[in-house]
Amino acid sequence: MKIDSGTTAWMLAATALVLLMTPGLAFFYGGMTRAKSVLNMMMMSFGAIITVTIAWVLFGHSLAFTDNPIGAINNVVGGFDALGLQSLVDTATKTDGTGMPNLVFSAFQLTFAIITVALISGAIADRAKFGAWILFSILWATIVYFPVAHWVWGTGWLNTMGIEDFAGGTVVHINAGAAGLALCFVLGKRHGWRKEPMRPHNLPFVLLGAGLLWFGWFGFNAGSELAVDGTAGLAFMNTQIATAVAAGAWLIVEKMRDGHATSLGVASGAVAGLVAITPACGFVDPWAAILIGLLAGVICAYAVGLKYKLGFDDSLDVVGVHLVGGVIGAVSLGFLAAYPFLDQQSKGLLYGGGFGQLGLQVLGPVAIGGYSFIVTWILGKIIDKTMGFRISTEEEMTGIDVTTHAETGYDLGTVYASGVTSPNGPTAPAAKKVDA
Repeated sequence: MKIDSGTTAWMLAATALVLLMTPGLAFFYGGMTRAKSVLNMMMMSFGAIITVTIAWVLFGHSLAFTDNPIGAINNVVGGFDALGLQSLVDTATKTDGTGMPNLVFSAFQLTFAIITVALISGAIADRAKFGAWILFSILWATIVYFPVAHWVWGTGWLNTMGIEDFAGGTVVHINAGAAGLALCFVLGKRHGWRKEPMRPHNLPFVLLGAGLLWFGWFGFNAGSELAVDGTAGLAFMNTQIATAVAAGAWLIVEKMRDGHATSLGVASGAVAGLVAITPACGFVDPWAAILIGLLAGVICAYAVGLKYKLGFDDSLDVVGVHLVGGVIGAVSLGFLAAYPFLDQQSKGLLYGGGFGQLGLQVLGPVAIGGYSFIVTWILGKIIDKTMGFRISTEEEMTGIDVTTHAETGYDLGTVYASGVTSPNGPTAPAAKKVDA
């Protein structure tokens, strides 16, 4: 077995960066919810880490990245050669001295599966049973994520046709966004939606989460080259460019539309840019990353309002940011794809390519989005009709943190104007009590 130590070291670091994105997502989503739901929101992300890891080890890697001996079935899902990851121990991805241990590759891909499932949770904040979510995360990863990863990154039908997706615009973001939309319809609207204020309770959490996502996304995108080379550097730089531009573009839209540039806006814009550049980061010039970031920041800033026009309660804008942003990035390749080492047919229209690649870049989002939406809706309905997917009205009004987890995100005690906090009363007799 021959491995490249530089590649292996980088991929270990990239894997850790991508895993960090899920706790980052927990902060991002947790800050956007109301205070009575913050712990549950964050627990849904951590729950995904647990369930998807187990499923990945037992059969997920095998279904996504091995070949099925029956050709027709292999177009849809992989085989069973790596069940339990037993066959990956002490093997390398290549034998020419440029590879890495197969377990490192598997761990890297596992972190993608984890965050894809966690992304869905933002669409159903405040109202999903935790046990139902845990069951859903296992079933959805098995029936939707693992096959879709095989379609695009394995030897499935979309890969065979020649679709380009550098780091997961279709596999991760369109997949999760369509699933989130389906669950919005299954669970219905939160009580008081559009009648009561449901503002983010902790914007510093949102900014912290966005920062962790931005940081981890360098591993997400540059790591997807699976090597230490110029393409990894291109993906790294394009990630920074598109994210910064999208954050700025979102702020400009807010200022022009609402009169204020907000912290929630800069965080949401940054994530929209990260989403949109993901499928394109290793294939486009830096100037094109500016264009993709600009389109993502402007379009997604308006797209998050679709839920009010169309009447679905996407709590934390999974559809407007991840589904729409993923489509922007995937389709942009049909126009802007240039690198690395693409044959002429795979390049975008602006680089002399034909309409065939553009058609593929449209087909991928339609096929994956449609499959994810339909299967998610069916899974959600089955869970809802059997064990119930939504908490009761009373639990929702009380707060899911207390009713499900017997905890609260903030236990402030008794706060006094003097700044003294004491469970037994004020230590300064003259202190004026202030409502916490």
